[in-house]
Amino acid sequence: MLRYFISIIFLSLSFLAKGQDKPVDLQPKDTVEYKQEYGLRIGADINRLLFSFIDEDYTGFEIVGDYRITEKLYLAAELGNEEKTQTEELSNTPLYNYTSSGSYIKLGVDLNTYENWFGMNNAIIIGGRYSVASFSQTLNEYSIFESNRFFNPTEFLPGAQPGEEFSGLSASWLEFVFGIKAELFANIYIGMSARLGFLVTNKEEERFPNLWIPGFNRVTDGSNFGVSYNYSISYFIPLYKKAKKKKEKLPETE
Repeated sequence: MLRYFISIIFLSLSFLAKGQDKPVDLQPKDTVEYKQEYGLRIGADINRLLFSFIDEDYTGFEIVGDYRITEKLYLAAELGNEEKTQTEELSNTPLYNYTSSGSYIKLGVDLNTYENWFGMNNAIIIGGRYSVASFSQTLNEYSIFESNRFFNPTEFLPGAQPGEEFSGLSASWLEFVFGIKAELFANIYIGMSARLGFLVTNKEEERFPNLWIPGFNRVTDGSNFGVSYNYSISYFIPLYKKAKKKKEKLPETE
């Protein structure tokens, strides 16, 4: 019986010795797979909605959206409609009052330059758009400029055809975008961006130039550049998840 127990003990020690031959991994690999949500984010520009309420000479709205295609890259678009009435003056004397009205669409991409912690989806974006607008302008009233004002020294003569509409106008421009987007609540984001536009095409009436283009903003005489802003609130609709790629650590040099 004693020889039987001694054999069992030696057999156990041999198995234990074999187990100790394998090196102990002091840096075990993380087997947890981190996944990021991909989907569609859609919302509205609250800046245009606000000005529609407080400015009686302006009405407009803009729908904003983006779709995540990689960890950093998004397809982006804006679709809107605006109507703006303005008065141009010369030496505090009204020259003409006009209304621009029409729709526009902007298509492009955004690149997120911000490195998020796991579970966060905030963004500092740079991007670009190709934009197209179709609109009309109505010359509500105007005055005729005359250098000889002997008979009418304080005012210009009123125009003979007020309320004339110029339709079929169009414009296209390239737009550079810089902005931020932050998750305010679960799947609800707020964002703001600055836009620098450069007019590529500008179809206008010979008798009356395009002075304000929907989506582009005011057209400056002698310049193709324009500036606009966007303040949005949007909701993220998750569609699927993808594993987040881990950055490989470089080997340490001695």
